[in-house]
Order: sequence, then structure tokens, then C-alpha cells
Amino acid sequence: MRGKMTANVSEAAATLGQGKLVAFPTDTVWGLAADATNDNAVAEIFAAKGRPILKPLAVLLANAGEAEKLAVFNRPARALARKFWPGALTLVLRRRPSAAISALVTSGLATIGLRVPAHPLVLELLEACDTPLAVTSANPSGAASAISSEAVAKDLGDKVALILDGDPAPGGVESTVVAAEEDHLQILRLGAVSARALAETVDVPITGPDADPVAGPDSGESA
Repeated sequence: MRGKMTANVSEAAATLGQGKLVAFPTDTVWGLAADATNDNAVAEIFAAKGRPILKPLAVLLANAGEAEKLAVFNRPARALARKFWPGALTLVLRRRPSAAISALVTSGLATIGLRVPAHPLVLELLEACDTPLAVTSANPSGAASAISSEAVAKDLGDKVALILDGDPAPGGVESTVVAAEEDHLQILRLGAVSARALAETVDVPITGPDADPVAGPDSGESA
């Protein structure tokens, strides 16, 4: 059996509220999400993907204000958020001790990966949920990222409770993941946002890969 397909955002939000997994198209690739505050729900993401438990997940939020409740934003991080959010950039920042997020999301680390997506369906879902969503690409670990609802249904089957169908993910390339410190940036995964675009936005040194992004196996923290 495969996960139920729906176009109803309210139904998807209710499913997430019940601690179940929902897949949906983002502005990068298809994402697999759970309520980021629910330990059992987050654990289901790792089980569904066969993902190593020590590999952190990213968190999707409706806006930068919500993100600042979870992490400490330094000067470079704020510049990047202003430029690229909503959009395909995941910022890895120091997690606030008060952040009400499952420890499984961060794999017990002091940092957390955050993104505000540009896809209107996902933003509508985030508003309907009124809770952060732990997310990763909707495919088995090591497999190519899903870029259609059919691929999600085929690869994850009944491991996902609901597939929120809508406009397809436009690019098929995952988000760029950047660890933002006060005095430098480290590119952890190059994706839809180029190293050049990052360098044009901040005035601190940047380390990490600088090749052109390509669609491929799930190798990072987020969709």
C-alpha cells in the first residue's frame, strides 16, 4: 500500500499533528516531514528513509522570525536570510537552549539547520501546522532525490502516511547548506544557491565545495 494522496493542506496539517509523516513538493526537491517537536514522529523519518540516526535533519519554518526563536543569528546569517529566504538555502546555526525541538532533529549537536522555503504550498502548510517541521528529502538514504509524487509513492510506499500533491518541485536540486559563523562561512553541501552568490552577499571568508550543483543522491541535511 502507498501513502494516501491529497491536495488538502488542512488534512496534511492534521496528519502531521497526529505524529505521522507527510511528503510534499518544496522549491528544491520533494520533502519528507514530521512535527519537529515530536520525538516519535521525528524517529519515523529516520526509520522510513533508513537514515543514520546521527545524521541531523533540517527544520522548515514559515518565516525568519520563527527561525530566530530556534537559533542565534549572527551578522552573516542575517545577511544570507535577507537575501535568500524564502529560498533554497539551509543555515546551520547555534541552537538556542530554549528551542522546543526534538533532540533527534539535531542528533544532539549544539547547532540546527533552518530553512524558509519559497514554495507557496509548503508555506501554507507551515502556517496551518503552527509548528516547525523536521524535513529531509523524500527518498531512501543514498538514492536520488525525488522530484515527483509518483517517485515518493514508489520509493517510500506506506512508510509515509500522506502525500500532499501540488505543483512539482521546480529545480530537482537540493538546498545549499551553510554553517554560518560570525567570521566565516563553511559550505557543507552545495546545492541550488551557488558559492559565488554566497560570496556576493557576505564579506567573510567562505570554505567548502564550490563546484556547480547537480541533482543526485541524498548527501546532506535537508530538502
